[in-house]
This record gives sequence, structure tokens and C-alpha cells, in this order.
Amino acid sequence: MKKDNYKRILVVIFLTCLAVMSGCDSKKTLVAGILEGTISIGPICPVETIPPDPACLPTAETYKAYPVSVFTSDGKTKVAQLMPSLDGSYSSELPPGDYLIVLERAKNNIGGSNLPVMVSITAQDKTLLNINIDTGIR
Repeated sequence: MKKDNYKRILVVIFLTCLAVMSGCDSKKTLVAGILEGTISIGPICPVETIPPDPACLPTAETYKAYPVSVFTSDGKTKVAQLMPSLDGSYSSELPPGDYLIVLERAKNNIGGSNLPVMVSITAQDKTLLNINIDTGIR
């Protein structure tokens, strides 16, 4: 009976040590930061009205036509694609570091934006970046 108890205790100690050691991975101690903001795309229609015509508001397809991506600071490796909700707001968790935010391709290559831009992400912090994309429609 005593041998069974010792075996159980040793198994519990072994599993506890294993669990503690697996939580000590140096990569897991790196805490991400957040890049967030709003992507504004417009005008969608040649004549803007107040209040806006619902047919002239950006749709999911509009955001897909103007993809905004996050690259490493040297611009060589794509890290993330910003996926805004229908109101244009986005939030992306990124490891701390410097990143290049790029409008990959504009529809028909007309218009403009406030991109590319460099941002710095710090651990456990939010970085605000509002993006304006001009469609060139007049």
C-alpha cells in the first residue's frame, strides 16, 4: 500500500514539474501589443449626400478591393492583413516591434492614402492608426 502512495506522489511531482517547465518557454513571455483604428474609404459615389446614401457606404467588398497589410519594417515579409468591420474599425494583435503598413493595391490604381506608414508596437499597449483611402471618384 505504501509503495502505491509513493508512486502516486512521484507521478504528481513529475507532472507538476513538467507543467511548470513547459510554461517557461521564452517565446511565450513576449506580450503582444494592439494596432487599432479606423479605415475610411471614399468617396464611393460621385455625389456625397448628408446623410449618406446607404448605397454609397463601404461594404465588405469595398474593403477587399483596398487591402491594407502589415509588413516587417524592411517591407519584405507580410505579417498580417487588416480586416475591418463594416464600420471600418479594425484591431490586430502584433508582437512588439516596428512595422510598415501598406495599401497593397488600390482599385484601378487611382486615388491615394496616408499609407505607407511606419508604426511601433509596444508590449501590452495600443497603437492608434486611422487610415484614409481616397478612391479618386469625383
